[in-house]
Amino acid sequence: MRVSVQSSGKISGYQLSLLFFTFIVSTLILSVPGIMVAFAKQNAWLSILPASLTGIVNIYVLTALSRRYPGQSIMQYTAVICGKWGGKLVGVFFTYYLFFFISSTVNEHARFLNNVLLMNTPSLVLIITLLLLCGLAVLAGVETIGRCNEIIVLIVVMLLLPIFIFSIRDADPARLFPVLAEGLVPVIKGSVVPSAWMSQFFFLGWFLPHLNEKPQQVRKKLLTALCGIVLLIMAIDALTIMVFGPITPRMNFAFLNVIKYTDIIGPLERLEAIAIMIWILGIFIKVAMLLYMLCISATQLFGANNYRKTVVPITVLSAVGSVWIFKNAAGFQIWITFTYPILALFMQSLLPCLLLAIDTIKAKLVSH
Repeated sequence: MRVSVQSSGKISGYQLSLLFFTFIVSTLILSVPGIMVAFAKQNAWLSILPASLTGIVNIYVLTALSRRYPGQSIMQYTAVICGKWGGKLVGVFFTYYLFFFISSTVNEHARFLNNVLLMNTPSLVLIITLLLLCGLAVLAGVETIGRCNEIIVLIVVMLLLPIFIFSIRDADPARLFPVLAEGLVPVIKGSVVPSAWMSQFFFLGWFLPHLNEKPQQVRKKLLTALCGIVLLIMAIDALTIMVFGPITPRMNFAFLNVIKYTDIIGPLERLEAIAIMIWILGIFIKVAMLLYMLCISATQLFGANNYRKTVVPITVLSAVGSVWIFKNAAGFQIWITFTYPILALFMQSLLPCLLLAIDTIKAKLVSH
């Protein structure tokens, strides 16, 4: 049964593509380059190319499903495709997955700030502050989040440009060679972890119903956003390798170290403030989007008619999950390197493809 959710505004295809650019890049640029270099070595900058295939597939699959079920979220048309009880079961998986996802993301945010800036600040304070701001954004609606992100993307790009320009002085292009000396296998291995991020276009299933244009019309804009992500990650990986070479895998936040290593005007200290600003702006949008999706999922799962009534309890629950989920940095590193790519392959890639396949088969059976 279709459950209507009180509208929270409409967004354009341009805003949607920018939202997912920020959603994916915000945690990818600091967390993943070191892992990619550990597997692909000096060819890690090439690994983002095969990784992007999951993003391309998800863009086509989710827009195809949205075109077949206009105005419905993935929670709603899953119930139509899989039946009432099958849809409920998948909806429970989606909701729990979002809860786990937002908990791990906020936990990562608190650990990052504790490591690089606010060493003596309790992580609970950082968690509550972020979730409080994101909860207010969710109450304001998806249109407000989209408009905020337009400004944030501009700020982030303006902050990144001088970093790229001035860090070139410390870069050694020779560290990128030899190219493909060991073949494609290391490059493929290096693509496994970032492919989990690129497949996050799966979350389009919650945002396409708010689009003020047809889903097939937004594909080009989403693919352009995907190309922007690929080019940015290639540049970041190449720059990190050229600056630090083989020691890159030993760094949890490799690109942060590139920023700290760069001098813009003389011996300028505490340049990591730029990285922290980029992180906070990006993570605000990402967590706001995740919190919105979690509220929508809970609302539609239990048949309510206004997602805003769930924002406060779900924000509190997310704070509890963020404290509980990882006890130390080692647990998070194992999760992000080995567990999350496997889970993302199933939840973010295979499951939407399976939904489209089942719907296509059902449509052909009905037509015959």
